[in-house]
Formats: sequence, C-alpha cells, structure tokens
Amino acid sequence: MAHRVGTLDIGVVQQAEPPWANSTEEHFASLLDSYGIEWMHEPHSFPIGFDEYGHPTEFFTPDFYLPETDEYIELTVLKQDLVTRKNRKLRLLERYHPEVHCRIIYRRDYENLALKYGWHDDEEFPQLGVPPRQPGPPHVQIAS
Repeated sequence: MAHRVGTLDIGVVQQAEPPWANSTEEHFASLLDSYGIEWMHEPHSFPIGFDEYGHPTEFFTPDFYLPETDEYIELTVLKQDLVTRKNRKLRLLERYHPEVHCRIIYRRDYENLALKYGWHDDEEFPQLGVPPRQPGPPHVQIAS
C-alpha cells in the first residue's frame, strides 16, 4: 500500500502489534483509541540528510500518523537529552518536506495532559520519573 505525501509515494507497512519504543507510546495510542482517533505507528520515514550525490543518509520517522488530519506526532517525553536532536530533525523535515505537518509533544505537555485527564492515577500510565506539574494548558508545538 502506498501513501502520497506531497510529491513522494511512501510505502506503508501494516503491523499487527506495533513494536513500542517505550510505554509512553503505547499509552498515547490507548488515548487515541479512547477518542476514536485513527492512527498508525511509525508508518513513514522521511529522508532529511543527503550525501553529495543526493542519496539519503539520514531519516526521520515520527511516532504516529493521524490519517484523518494528515499530521504526524512525535513524542519526546522520556529522554530529554534527545530534545535538541529531535528539534533539529523536525527543522530538517520542514525544510525538505514542507507539505508534512508534524507536532512534537514534550514531557511537560504530556505531564499536563496526565494531570488534566487524571492519567497519573492510572496503573497503566508510564512513570516519567519526575514530580507531576501543576495542571495547565498543554503547549503542543505545531510545525509550520
């Protein structure tokens, strides 16, 4: 099955049970399911680095794709030392694939959602290893 993203035809691999990178991804998928939001786990990889011949050398694979809204979600909640690297990849994605819409959800945003919806009391909620913050509006950054 191919999916058209801008000028690219990207192959989509359907997986019966996604290989979760961490429990936060699995919990986020459950959240999407509970709201009836269709999602795909890491279905597309976008080339964002190239050698002198134009061959791809680096790729960015966002965590989730939401077909209804044609947008991608990248979770950056566990290893905060990866935030700079992921922000760099998002900038390169915007440069080489401006038609692709991707949001990054940071740890603070995820914690705010947990407090707002009471997930932090849920046994299934992944413990992020930091004290919960006061509830407030999440600040999900939108790639433009």
